[in-house]
Amino acid sequence: MKRSPAPDHDLAEEIALFRYGLIADVVRQAPGSSGVYAQLRRKAEEQYVIPGSSKKHVALETLRGWVKAYRKRGFAGLYPKPRSDRGRPRNIPSEIVDLILNAKEESPTLTVKQVIGAVHKAGHVPADCLLPESTVHRLLHRAGLMVKAADTGTNKDRRQFSYAWAGELMMSDVMHGPALLYEGRRKRKTYLIAFIDDATRVITHAQFCWSENTATFFPVFKKALQRRGIPLRLYVDNGAAYRSRQLELLCAKLGVTLVHARPYQPQGKGKIERFFRTVRMQFLNQVHATSIDEMNQRLWAWVEGEYHLSPHRGIDNETPLDRWAQVAARIKTVGPEIDLDDLFLWEVKRQVRTDRTVSLNGNLYEAPAELVRQNVTLRYDPGAPTSRPLQVWHKNARFGDAKPLDAQANCLVKRESTTPKSTLDFTRLDGNKE
Repeated sequence: MKRSPAPDHDLAEEIALFRYGLIADVVRQAPGSSGVYAQLRRKAEEQYVIPGSSKKHVALETLRGWVKAYRKRGFAGLYPKPRSDRGRPRNIPSEIVDLILNAKEESPTLTVKQVIGAVHKAGHVPADCLLPESTVHRLLHRAGLMVKAADTGTNKDRRQFSYAWAGELMMSDVMHGPALLYEGRRKRKTYLIAFIDDATRVITHAQFCWSENTATFFPVFKKALQRRGIPLRLYVDNGAAYRSRQLELLCAKLGVTLVHARPYQPQGKGKIERFFRTVRMQFLNQVHATSIDEMNQRLWAWVEGEYHLSPHRGIDNETPLDRWAQVAARIKTVGPEIDLDDLFLWEVKRQVRTDRTVSLNGNLYEAPAELVRQNVTLRYDPGAPTSRPLQVWHKNARFGDAKPLDAQANCLVKRESTTPKSTLDFTRLDGNKE
């Protein structure tokens, strides 16, 4: 079966996310701050798996250029410029592409050079067919064949950490909750999604939900930001909700560094795990609720009325609210200049069909006619009804909305003639043209 590489716009987004991941911890610092140059220099000395490239290092000046671009244009400034040869056919035939992918799949430990050597050794490569290492690396990376195995070692250097200022690190995790009545008919399992500030142990927000997926995680995260501001870092687990492309894009737009805990090493989540133990011992043992709304009302009353006002051993027996009052001077609040509703919209890539339609979650929408056969980005609220229009973006510009398809209404739309009236020549019987 032949494979096709990912579309160029997907690779561009992957490159932009990679660039943001390298500079995320310095873009929030003021230009000229001490230590920024040293941080970038250390990053330039490290090796990376760079999307779309066989290089392993990023030059210091390149990193500084990315920082400057992000400060000037935000996340959009990190997208690569279109290639000058965009749209031209590539030099590697499709049958050679299959040989390259098969060689890597059969022997995952082969390097890019060894893969090229194996394909040449098979004797199927024409003499005029070049196989540049950068092109082969890009091909293997797009096919997901360059992913390194997860490090599951147990003898790593682990040290207890705690940030000094509120908002430097927000931590999130999910706890399995009790079964409650769902829509008043039957019981269904709940999940407690919680966010905790590392320096103060303040619960920025917590809420029982019916699932633990990305669509459920986003509204809880949004309330955490509204209550306690935007953190410098978000520390999360490796679950599907935390590994989603939507969350990566959101954090990049917010200027938040997304940090994932190492697989099979839960020690880094000790603070929020302790909060969950407190919830089980002090809250769930004494609360009785039948609906999820009632459970969440009682949960937040307990958090604000008891948990936040109780001394905590992890912060020298101070209460979380007292510690917050002492170290909250650097919090970045959500001001009127930040449109959270817009930032929390999801994004998906689609190509507009010849009948002007695009599909999203099994529903058809009509896009502007000038975008037929074009790749577009749809921005939408996953919790909104399907009757709500979708934002349509093309080449970083807004192109109106895509409205739900109404096939019956389209039957009544008058189509214009495809033949211009100026080309018609009618002659009356008296010889005068109309």
